[in-house]
Amino acid sequence: MLTTHLLAIFLISAIVSHSKALRFPQELYNLSSNQIFIVDNLSRPPSSSASPTPLLSPAVSSPLVPALFIIGDSTVDCGNNNYLGTFARADRPPYGRDFDTHLPTGRFCNGRIPVDYLALHLGLPFVPSYLGQTGELEDMLHGVNYASAAAGIIFSSGSELGQHISLTHQIQQFSDTYQQFVLSLGEDVAIDLISSSVLYISIGINDYIHYYLRNVSNVQNLYLPWGFNQFLASTMRQEIKNLYNTNVRRFVVMGLPPIGCAPYYLQRYKSNNGECVEEINDMIMEFNFFTRYMTDELLHELPDAGIIFCDVFQGSMDIIRNHKSYGFESTANACCGLGKYNGWMMCMSPQMACRNASDHIWWDQFHPTDAVNAILADNVWRSRHTEMCYPMNLEKMVFSQSLNNLV
Repeated sequence: MLTTHLLAIFLISAIVSHSKALRFPQELYNLSSNQIFIVDNLSRPPSSSASPTPLLSPAVSSPLVPALFIIGDSTVDCGNNNYLGTFARADRPPYGRDFDTHLPTGRFCNGRIPVDYLALHLGLPFVPSYLGQTGELEDMLHGVNYASAAAGIIFSSGSELGQHISLTHQIQQFSDTYQQFVLSLGEDVAIDLISSSVLYISIGINDYIHYYLRNVSNVQNLYLPWGFNQFLASTMRQEIKNLYNTNVRRFVVMGLPPIGCAPYYLQRYKSNNGECVEEINDMIMEFNFFTRYMTDELLHELPDAGIIFCDVFQGSMDIIRNHKSYGFESTANACCGLGKYNGWMMCMSPQMACRNASDHIWWDQFHPTDAVNAILADNVWRSRHTEMCYPMNLEKMVFSQSLNNLV
């Protein structure tokens, strides 16, 4: 049977969810029935021309884990940067036009981001941003999203855009949340809550976009790509160990996407027919190799830890190469932007956006559309379209570790 502490967590969570459901992101709930909205086919996004289909229950009948905690950058930022002085914000149309509310939320997408889909798979509501919630216990019991657009593994990556919350600061915020759980629930319950939850990490791409590729501080003369990748992976390794010491036991570590195929670099490197920039993609593949090797080492080093590495590059390239079978027409042009491939200028107004984002792979200069996010999330959850998570997908990790909690 489940431990007494874990049962207490779910009981507290259920009571709080019933009494203060509207304190969680309102876009998830039908105000008259508290039904969660989810599209019929999780591999495709909700359309701006059709309402989401209400189900009688979440993706699963009850939460599979107590909470989902998220650390990362703009790939998973759900609104933290709305509260910061920065150019890296997505709080204006047309961002969010295909989201459940059809309003901008701070997500760098036309609709949902990957962790929105994963939350539904786990039976959880959308996870609120750290800076957007009130700080009350009930706002955090199902998880907190600490991700900040422009953040990187290196503290100063992305600083030219303004304020952001670095990886180190996000981990400190997570530690603060943990301490609040300890004070409010007691140490044993807090430990069970954190160790039974999932922590999702998606960060590192800005260390290339805003640091290495811009040659900040003459970094290219100090580090060859191989050395820079190894430095980033070793830094990530230490941060995962720090999180482990805060009683995190279930990690999802995301690799980096093929930004050499992003519209910004296609126009900057003058790609003729939408061919990806191989020298950039080679660096990304190398980083992913180091990170996968690092997570495999940690699996053997950290007792009771469940760590999966998901190769976003591999999953994304499968979509690009087989775009027709996935239903995409455009592989190079961003739906929203200006210039060649719509990659010269960032998405700034609804007039710059295409009519139908669902047949595009790229939403703006750097970020994929909701449709791509749904496919990648399905791969993370149960390898639906292609195997990209090692040594197992998230569904298998959750259920295998749940079995270990049975007496």
